[in-house]
Amino acid sequence: MYYKKNSYSIHGIPVLKDNIIWVWVRGSQAIAIDPSIAGPVEAWLKRRNLKLIGILQTHHHDDHIGGTKSLLNEWPNSVVVASKADLNRIPFQTISVTSEDELSLMGCQIKVLDVAGHTKCHLAYYIPSKNESSCKPTLFCGDTLFGAGCGRIFEGTPEEMYRALQRINKLPEDTQIYCAHEYTEDNLRWANSIFPKDLSIKERLEKVKKIRRNGHLTLPTNIAEERKSNLFIRAKTIEEFKRLRLNKDSWKG
Repeated sequence: MYYKKNSYSIHGIPVLKDNIIWVWVRGSQAIAIDPSIAGPVEAWLKRRNLKLIGILQTHHHDDHIGGTKSLLNEWPNSVVVASKADLNRIPFQTISVTSEDELSLMGCQIKVLDVAGHTKCHLAYYIPSKNESSCKPTLFCGDTLFGAGCGRIFEGTPEEMYRALQRINKLPEDTQIYCAHEYTEDNLRWANSIFPKDLSIKERLEKVKKIRRNGHLTLPTNIAEERKSNLFIRAKTIEEFKRLRLNKDSWKG
């Protein structure tokens, strides 16, 4: 799965059980987002004669940073962008950022968004459509937003996660969302169990089932789709969000 304009493209490498490592390519250069393991990324880049110039880290969990050190051994000049507040847990970062910071990589301006909730120092990286790299705005959101779902709340609070989702929901509706896990079908099955007559959920579930049967990723998603069929994005109040998150946490599927 990829998104492309001119010499820019974004490719998903499925690894582990359900992780996706996104690789953003321009010409002969590449940036990896949340590399949980190194081997598949290294092999993918070398087959295409690409040079890794950077790594974007959304948060500190091992299934997001586990491959970074090995990739740095192979490409030692790569920059690692991560939360300044998480320096102790992501000590190999070389560009430390905070919310609202902007940086330039691959000829693009990238805005850093604070989307705490899943963890207390969770970041997302937003590339507006004004950049020449994309005809649509792009967001790398780690474990904050998933296809038809959102991340579990481990270190943050429901209020923080709700605010993070609201912030993402304010982005343009054509924003392409690159989540770090392939959870879309499971999330839609859960949503369908709550609202079995909701056509937006039902129709998306059937489409997603077919995509997965054919061995493809259901991602990227976009803001417009999530507004229609993601119950967490549709939640009108923090109380509604809390009820949904508790329900999903206990759902056996």
